[in-house]
Amino acid sequence: MDRHGTNGSQRTPESAPTPDMIRAQGLTRTFGDFYAVRDVSFSIGRAQVVAFLGPNGAGKSTTMRLLTGALAPSAGQAHIAGIDVQRDRIAAARRIGYLPENGPVYEDMPVRALLTFFGRARGMDESLLRERLAYVIDRCRLGEVIGKPAGKLSRGFRQRVGLAQAILHDPAVLILDEPTAGLDPNQIDQVRELLVSLASTKTILLSTHILQEVRAIAQRIIFIHAGRLVHDGPAASLGVDEPSMERAFRELTSSRA
Repeated sequence: MDRHGTNGSQRTPESAPTPDMIRAQGLTRTFGDFYAVRDVSFSIGRAQVVAFLGPNGAGKSTTMRLLTGALAPSAGQAHIAGIDVQRDRIAAARRIGYLPENGPVYEDMPVRALLTFFGRARGMDESLLRERLAYVIDRCRLGEVIGKPAGKLSRGFRQRVGLAQAILHDPAVLILDEPTAGLDPNQIDQVRELLVSLASTKTILLSTHILQEVRAIAQRIIFIHAGRLVHDGPAASLGVDEPSMERAFRELTSSRA
């Protein structure tokens, strides 16, 4: 037997364990004496859609930035597809599509040029980039604004451009901060349809304030309040309809300091 207690034979790919696609271990972030995130731990497996809930200022966006490597933790670790984000941020970033709270936009660049820039920055070869550009322009319904400067877009179109850049490189993990913010009802339905279609092959963590959105697409809810994880369970665990979910939301945020 070798030092790992096996007979030395190689594991087959089929028998090898699948790593959690997103794993937070004791994530903590302080700003001076203020704890924005305090000892948050959870894991998310492959092909799960998880809603990240909490009131404004709860620490959702900060946690997402910690998971993507955009912000360094004061303590704890984040892993994406088994990769320690702090130790190998570039490798982790290849597997992440990230839509921040205010989608990334260089205002003077036309939409096509902007998406092309993001693709080249990620090292995509030109043939694949052309293919993926056609895909995201179609799926995010950007055809009518593709030549328009990004700074001239409505909030809804800016959000769709942000979503397009997040999925452009076909990442395994999507971390989306309020992906339907600023969209009209038809656009919200289109984004939900897109996320549902991606969910069979991708792990999706999305923050939202729209409880209807949770019921429409999420399998699980992670809820934080005042920087702490206060609930983690199936989507139905907060209620079976919007009124019951709203009551649970109020209880989770009013019963804790």
